Amino acid sequence: MGKITATDRDGAVHELDAAEGLNLMEILRDGGLDVEAICGGQCICSTCHVYIGETWVDRLPARGDAEQVLVEDTGHFRESSRLSCQVNYDEALDGLSLALAPEF
Repeated sequence: MGKITATDRDGAVHELDAAEGLNLMEILRDGGLDVEAICGGQCICSTCHVYIGETWVDRLPARGDAEQVLVEDTGHFRESSRLSCQVNYDEALDGLSLALAPEF
């Protein structure tokens, strides 16, 4: 089991346990962070939008087309924007940092 560091919308930093087989949305939700995730991880909403830490952005696979459209349409897009449901955790991501994006 690894760890990720998540900054919530109030600026509080949380260290969360992260297990392989889960995506970042599940880790955030299970860690008690305020991630709405309306679609349950189906990549059809953007309520699990996060900003990946700068040193981690290039270590992740590229956004898919659907994810790209959804994060661009949030009104809070950054180059580090990801839908947390679309990033699967594995041991290579141990120590990953992210911040919850603003709500709509």
